[in-house]
Amino acid sequence: MEKVNLQQKLSSFSDYWNPRVVGELNNQHIKLVKFKGEFVWHKHDHEDEMFMVIKGKFRIEFRDKTIELNEGEFIIVPKGIEHKPVADEEVEVMLFEPMTTLNTGNTKGELTRENLEKI
Repeated sequence: MEKVNLQQKLSSFSDYWNPRVVGELNNQHIKLVKFKGEFVWHKHDHEDEMFMVIKGKFRIEFRDKTIELNEGEFIIVPKGIEHKPVADEEVEVMLFEPMTTLNTGNTKGELTRENLEKI
């Protein structure tokens, strides 16, 4: 057992859309990631996904609406729902999702990260 300092972990990387695993809990990964710009439209057929804003803000677009998330807020995207995160400025986010969750879900491409670094 070790404590995790979120700011220390977040300061260890500067790239975007590349989640790092900082913990594991009941077959869930706890990930830290920085967003800037637009991600890809995607969905996760078998996994719910939780986004929690540590610093900054971003919006998550759905096919029928857009929700803005600010520091200290989170959203759970149910499995099967198409979504696209968009950040005008850098944002730091914590993700809670099953270990099997691929960051780009059903849309593989240059932003897909299959082997995540543990920090």
